[in-house]
Amino acid sequence: MTSAPASSRSIQATSLVRRVAAFLTSETMLYIVKRLLQALLTLLLASVLCFFVIQLAPGDFLSQYRQNPQISADTLKQLEIQFGLDKPAWQQYWKWLAQVVTQFNFGVSFTYQRPVVELLWERIPNTLLLSIASIIVTWTIAIPLGIISAVKENQLVDKVLRVLSYLGQGIPTFVTGLLLLFLAQMTAPMFPVGGRTSINHEDLIWIGKVLDIGWHMILPTLALSITSFAGLQRLMRGQLLDVLRQDYIQTARAKGLPENRVIYVHALRNAINPLITILGFEFASLLVGSFIVENLFNWPGLGRLTLQAVLALDQFLVMAILMMGAVMLIVGNLLADLALVFVDPRIKLSEIN
Repeated sequence: MTSAPASSRSIQATSLVRRVAAFLTSETMLYIVKRLLQALLTLLLASVLCFFVIQLAPGDFLSQYRQNPQISADTLKQLEIQFGLDKPAWQQYWKWLAQVVTQFNFGVSFTYQRPVVELLWERIPNTLLLSIASIIVTWTIAIPLGIISAVKENQLVDKVLRVLSYLGQGIPTFVTGLLLLFLAQMTAPMFPVGGRTSINHEDLIWIGKVLDIGWHMILPTLALSITSFAGLQRLMRGQLLDVLRQDYIQTARAKGLPENRVIYVHALRNAINPLITILGFEFASLLVGSFIVENLFNWPGLGRLTLQAVLALDQFLVMAILMMGAVMLIVGNLLADLALVFVDPRIKLSEIN
């Protein structure tokens, strides 16, 4: 009586093991492992370059204290020993690298006197929230408008959308942010212009807290989205027009397929591939793109933290932020490659790079 269930469990376990083994030896898994191994070497070289570029900057964190006559030479010497600035640059780097590899310890911030990892974990969610919201808004608007512009080529709607995209690309994020700040001032108190939450945020219920954060995100998200939206719309239009001129699209039309099916099934599937690749670079540019906007709108994210760290020559904090940017670039490109294969199975991972 008990042999049948036991046999069934044995078959299920064997099937599970085979599935796991098949996945571990699959092309996708081998590609991921290969890219991760390449990433380790890339991160090592990037860390060396970043560390010694920081050393080229004039002065160090203690320069501001050396100019203060009230601070004695003995105190400065103690601070140099405390921060490790009394050692040669290569020894500082080697100690930092050993801590990162063995303990995942990126050092202590000179300015805040707190572990760098703690500071990053406090700011990363805010930056990701703002930047991912910007990507969602950008793609939700730009892709449909790019498709409309391509389908209605040289018609009035296409000309209007092209003018809007030219204007959007011609205005830097800094100018866009200033214009939105001026709009907020003119329409006050419709839009908040500082911080992530209101003063009474903690007194609100959970849905109120979510709406409060979303309210504060409106202007920063628009500031990040306008320039990206314009470029993405133009790229979508250009890619779709190129595909629509291909012979196989003309063949599909000659067979009598509905125009909507030709555009949204056959043409769009191929036109969207280059845009998916761009996602990897957009993921890596989250930190860079939010740098100006966070400072304009007083958003408590990595952008403001980066500016403060660079001005103070807080080398361990700057190193951690730069390395995080390198990791985001690597992860973003990997995710873009995998998404490209998922969307178009005809593309093989072995043919990428």
